[in-house]
Amino acid sequence: MVVLVTSAQVLKSGKCPTPDVQANFDASKYLEKWYEIKKLPNPFQEGECSTAFYSLKSPGVIEVLNSELLDGTINFVVGTATVKDSSDPAKLEVTFFQGTPPGPYWVLSTDYEAHSLVYGCTDYVLFHLEYSWILSRKPTLPQETVEKLEGILSSIGVDVNKMVPTIQDEVYCSAMHQ
Repeated sequence: MVVLVTSAQVLKSGKCPTPDVQANFDASKYLEKWYEIKKLPNPFQEGECSTAFYSLKSPGVIEVLNSELLDGTINFVVGTATVKDSSDPAKLEVTFFQGTPPGPYWVLSTDYEAHSLVYGCTDYVLFHLEYSWILSRKPTLPQETVEKLEGILSSIGVDVNKMVPTIQDEVYCSAMHQ
């Protein structure tokens, strides 16, 4: 079913799935720092030690600060995540550059204290492009939790074998913590 691979991304035929998202999502509990544990590869994240820091700008609007270590340099980008529909607050749209269309940022699962599973998908006529991240409040996450979250992705047709782990080694990532 995979049709084309570009920059480590996979375009798949058909329309995006519409998975269930986190029930009763509370953005105020989701704020602060998350560590990236695994992701589907994408061209806008090529480094390691990736983190996301979320802060509330106003009701339904969250500032996003994504950071990574790439070739010894800390890169970061600031964006805005907005709740599209207040009746479904786990479905956000994120924009990092003015004039670019927002991308979906759907929180499929979180316990707010240890893990989060994020999914995004964009339709392109006959194809769709998927993004996904497994996040943790700490630089590591128990393998059983990772497998549970991968199971959610698999159930909606995501090929979890395409996910890549993110290095979060304390020594390797030390520049990120200074």
